[in-house]
Amino acid sequence: MTQCICLAIALLCLGLMYLPVTGIFMEKLASKKLCADDDCIYTISLVRAEEDYNAPDCRFINIKKGQLIYVYSKLVKEKESGEFWAGSVYGEEYEDHMGTVGYFPSSLVSEQHVYQEANKTLPTT
Repeated sequence: MTQCICLAIALLCLGLMYLPVTGIFMEKLASKKLCADDDCIYTISLVRAEEDYNAPDCRFINIKKGQLIYVYSKLVKEKESGEFWAGSVYGEEYEDHMGTVGYFPSSLVSEQHVYQEANKTLPTT
């Protein structure tokens, strides 16, 4: 009897370890992006947010008016989509958000300084 109980518990534990992982499919924002290098790790420019923006999902970052943002890539605009750039916030007052890279609408920022040209066209993943 105790062997049956132990076997049942073992099978239950194994079953819980193999739960299927599911997620929500999100469409690509664009099929190409512009970067300064092949890995999109070099900063293209520094921009200042002209308006607040609340991220609609995990691909985007929240930005606040006046916030400085490093830009690492610029999505190539397609058909009816907006133009989005990828970057991370800058500044000590935003230390808890620094290093988080996400997309934001380019229409909500103004370029403050261009470090280098984004002249490499790469596919998005």
